[in-house]
Amino acid sequence: MKDTRIVHVGGIACGSEQLFLISGPCVIESDEVMMRTAEKLKEVSERLRIPVIYKSSFTKDNRSSVDFYQGPGLDEGLRSLQRIKQEFGFPLLTDIHNPQQAAPVAEVCDVLQIPAYLCMQTSLILEAAKTGAVINIKHGQFLAPDNMIKPVEKARSVGNDKIILTERGYTFGYNDLVVDPRAFYLMRQTGYPLVFDITHAIRKYGIPSADPRGGNRPVMPTIARAGVAAGVDGVFIETHPDPAKALCDAASQLSMHDLEEFLKPLLDLHAVEVKHRQPVAAAAQPR
Repeated sequence: MKDTRIVHVGGIACGSEQLFLISGPCVIESDEVMMRTAEKLKEVSERLRIPVIYKSSFTKDNRSSVDFYQGPGLDEGLRSLQRIKQEFGFPLLTDIHNPQQAAPVAEVCDVLQIPAYLCMQTSLILEAAKTGAVINIKHGQFLAPDNMIKPVEKARSVGNDKIILTERGYTFGYNDLVVDPRAFYLMRQTGYPLVFDITHAIRKYGIPSADPRGGNRPVMPTIARAGVAAGVDGVFIETHPDPAKALCDAASQLSMHDLEEFLKPLLDLHAVEVKHRQPVAAAAQPR
């Protein structure tokens, strides 16, 4: 029997017995928003002793309308993220959407994230993996969770074994997502660290993210605790100083002022889960 492998992101041992947090505004906004969020995340990280990977997207290439804010773009976005790293020391995570973005993003960011819609795009995964950066592959809403071994194998085919997987719900019916606890079990069988993207799992697709009906915040504590109890290694929670005014996913981001209290029961539950954790079956480990 073997446990989940450890993937190092900066000084964070993802897959160890310490729960980690991926957090930040959904998309890069003004310097004020970015810095205020980073300051709060630093405070929360130090008080709760939870390591943080700072996440924000330089481009949201899957907005439902061309009229919606997509972000500042690659160059300006990377400059903004670099300032966060220099001032606060956070390792960085951001999305890439085409193979050409992989190399320049890897020069600044510690983790290249493959968006859920693109998790089976071979050229994107291969170019991301070739950079040698950590790759976070998000579970596509259309893909059976045990089939996430397929994009993992693509990344490993070019010699990159620094892989994290992220669960974010499965398409169910019209414009709705369901978090299936079986997915946590099945994706852990890959042997790689597993993250639960709580804020994207509550999005109501087809409804603009600025519309209060575009997210189902009341269920966040319930599904968050279910994921942590099921044995995830990290949680993904987008946060913002004033979510109602956020330029993307306004109805699903968590207020940074609520983040600390939201995390406390998750950390307590994680401590119990680790104490009774069952190791991943050796037969399910990648060869």
